[in-house]
Amino acid sequence: MIYWAALIAIIVLFVLSWFRILREYDRAVVFLLGRFWKVKGPGLIIIIPIIQQMVRVGLRTIVMDVPTQDVISRDNVSVKVNAVVYFRVIDPEKAIIQVEHYLEATSQLAQTTLRSVLGQHELDELLSERDKLNHHIQEILDQHTDAWGIKVSNVEIKHVDIDSSMIRAIAKQAEAERERRAKIIHAEGEQQASHKLLEASQILAQQPQALQLRYLQTLTEIAGEKSSTIIFPLPIDIISPLTELLHKSTKPEAGN
Repeated sequence: MIYWAALIAIIVLFVLSWFRILREYDRAVVFLLGRFWKVKGPGLIIIIPIIQQMVRVGLRTIVMDVPTQDVISRDNVSVKVNAVVYFRVIDPEKAIIQVEHYLEATSQLAQTTLRSVLGQHELDELLSERDKLNHHIQEILDQHTDAWGIKVSNVEIKHVDIDSSMIRAIAKQAEAERERRAKIIHAEGEQQASHKLLEASQILAQQPQALQLRYLQTLTEIAGEKSSTIIFPLPIDIISPLTELLHKSTKPEAGN
């Protein structure tokens, strides 16, 4: 009886070993006598021992840190750059059959691509155009990993570390750039002011009375200031209309 009970227990355990439970995000790549048979899962699946083998593959997005890479930019500046890559397996069959250790392969490809792409750009682009570089690296990785059944969804450059001496040089460059912009803005302001003054002089030249009014307004503004004595030149243009008026008024009297 003990012999038969032990035999039945062994058979039951052997049959139970055929069953596998896969979570929603797992798939099983099943080989039958060494040949690919099918992808199973999720849920309860049956794997017949000896003649069938199973390789479990996860379909969730994998977050992979790319180790710090030494990069020489196009303008010969040495920087240290690290990044993070987001990818997932979309074809478990290719991920197992087409490449050995797809995680390691993706990591190595990301490192070499990061150095290659960033080495084609200058330091200013590495610091100011990260979105463009991220998209470029992501496209290259996604193109190469497509044959492995892997989809690279995003790449983010985390840190760009540069030497302290280069930081001082960048600060001086930024200061010079700010001074250049300030001078340009000042010059543009002077140019606009000169145009406005030219327009005002043309208008005043067409109307001499307006020029006289402006002259009198200036006198009024100066008189309001705290000063005891004001010496102000009196243009002949202001006196001439008055003299003409007096001259016209005296002509009839002379005739009389």
